Amino acid sequence: MIALIDYGIGNLQAFLNLYERLHIPVIVAKTIEHIEQADKLILPGVGHFDHAMQLFNASPMRDAVINRVIHDKVPILGICVGMQMLAFASEEGIEPGLGWIPGHVRSLKHVLAHTNLPMPHMGWNDVLADKNAPLFKNFASDDARFYFLHSYYFEPEHSDFCIAQCDYGISFSCAVSKGNIFGVQFHPEKSHHFGEQLLRNFAEL
Repeated sequence: MIALIDYGIGNLQAFLNLYERLHIPVIVAKTIEHIEQADKLILPGVGHFDHAMQLFNASPMRDAVINRVIHDKVPILGICVGMQMLAFASEEGIEPGLGWIPGHVRSLKHVLAHTNLPMPHMGWNDVLADKNAPLFKNFASDDARFYFLHSYYFEPEHSDFCIAQCDYGISFSCAVSKGNIFGVQFHPEKSHHFGEQLLRNFAEL
């Protein structure tokens, strides 16, 4: 069963609707017991990095999530700011991240200051994915498009952690993984059949 971690932020209903349509068991996790019952976890996130980290750290589920991910090796998928929370830190704030995938979150606006590209990066973009990565199983070699809405991006410390890239002024990592921990910068719940396939792949890990 997949648990959508409800720590006070993120569009949980869209994920709930999608998995129910796919007939994949899913719950909105509001208690430690929900976290302990799940065999996969989704960490959503929107808005400011510090706000998301503060809400997560204040959640009574925090320690249970850490235990399931780090000690029990339960797969977790961080989405948008939820992906950025997997890093050591973000240029958007001062709160430390979870540090589960070595890397830092950088300002896209800063690195693109010399261009006329609009910010935030918003809309559909092609994604160059590692087809050997389990999240991108059954994707055609040149067929992966996802919906983005962000001003910061994950810069992993090692290229081995990057499983997909996107170009927007620069080429940046838009999906990362390390062991049982996964993150995507785009919004699969808004990405039609592409996002549906990715979320199905996560469920089938």
